[in-house]
Amino acid sequence: MKNFISHKWILTIALSIVSTLSVFAQDNVIDQVVWVIGDEAVLKSDIEQKKMFDLQEGRKFDGEPNCIVSEELAIQKLYMHQAALDSITVSDADVIPHLDAQENQYIAAIGSKEKLEEYFNMKLPQMREIWRENIRTGLTVQKMQQKIIGDIKVTPAEVRDFYKSLSKDSIPFVPTEVEVQIITQKPKIPESEIEDVKRRLRDYTERVEKGETTFSALAVMYSEDKGSALQGGELEFMGRGQLDPDFANVAFNLTTPNQISKIVKSEYGYHIIQLIEKRGDRIKVRHILLKPHIPDASITASTARLDSIGDDIRNKKFSFDEGATILSMDKDTRLNHGLMVNQNSSTAKFQMEELPAETAKIIDKLSVGEISKAYTMINKDGDEVCVIAKLKNRINGHKATITDDYQSVKDMLLGKRREEVLTKWIADKQKRTYIRINPAWIKCNFKYPGWIKKNQAKGQNEDKD
Repeated sequence: MKNFISHKWILTIALSIVSTLSVFAQDNVIDQVVWVIGDEAVLKSDIEQKKMFDLQEGRKFDGEPNCIVSEELAIQKLYMHQAALDSITVSDADVIPHLDAQENQYIAAIGSKEKLEEYFNMKLPQMREIWRENIRTGLTVQKMQQKIIGDIKVTPAEVRDFYKSLSKDSIPFVPTEVEVQIITQKPKIPESEIEDVKRRLRDYTERVEKGETTFSALAVMYSEDKGSALQGGELEFMGRGQLDPDFANVAFNLTTPNQISKIVKSEYGYHIIQLIEKRGDRIKVRHILLKPHIPDASITASTARLDSIGDDIRNKKFSFDEGATILSMDKDTRLNHGLMVNQNSSTAKFQMEELPAETAKIIDKLSVGEISKAYTMINKDGDEVCVIAKLKNRINGHKATITDDYQSVKDMLLGKRREEVLTKWIADKQKRTYIRINPAWIKCNFKYPGWIKKNQAKGQNEDKD
């Protein structure tokens, strides 16, 4: 999932959500089964929804849109059918980080949770439920594809030979990429705000222990971990290493089911934890997370401090690298002189759309070596932090060369090899899977032959006679 979301992308998602809800909200809608793949169906409404989504995104179809979209959905169902046979599943623990990241991206792009709900005319929990299942499906397909593809490797000689074989028009264009350093400060939270959070958590514990309500009900209403809140605060079975260390220490010391912990502070905020079950070295718990409110005065003070740090760097009192290492509060970058790492490529290079929305807007206006004024952004944990950024390097868009863009050429070759494996798998899977297509859709010129079985094609010809 990308870290920068354009207004156009948000509008597309909004239209997709509206169309999804309208299908279920209107009892008088007459839908139609277009494809059946195994025990999975592709409905006409699915096709219309995806087609609208793609058109709003500006996609140009090379052929009949209904045919192209219906086949893409059919392929997705093919993967999902095989995933069910192979018992490939995606847990909430896998989905929630993507779900939280998507929510944070939308809030960062649009400005606030309230503006997001107003824009979509929908409450955030409703949006999250739609996103949740879309993400789960996407991750399931991804896991199934990874299993099919396996570990494909190519040698440097193969990459060079592949590059030589490309026609001039086939050489990939590498978009503009940037390298960015940051120094962050977390706005100071007043002790009164922390005490208020602790008071509320103590009150929740007391109400549960008195039998006035349940831990799950309070988690749904008040927990700021939106992923688990909808499940009553419940987390999947997890090992100690999967949890925040302070959270894990307290959780694993609970001994009795339904026992509620003392208040524990983690990097995400303040929690109370309720034990559900222990299985060896794994644990299943519920929790309620509260985050202290950050007052505007604290944000103002942090941005002023960062602007002062920026001035000191410009005046050569110390370097940006030194400032990031000593003064930055960002645990992911401070040991790397503040250099941001692209999780998609595991390199320091970002396309502009891969940067956090607020940072992309700032970096777009900087010259190489220039340091920004302080600004605020939402980090990957969903917290508001104050930042100054430096544009370390900008590589303008260009045709790939084997010397400067070896990794891009290698990725292109790997993509080609993976596509060949998946194409072969689809052809084989078509032969072994029950597939039925509505006769009105059989005339499509599909990318992958093999969808239409001989008996169905014969039946169509007989109908014509």
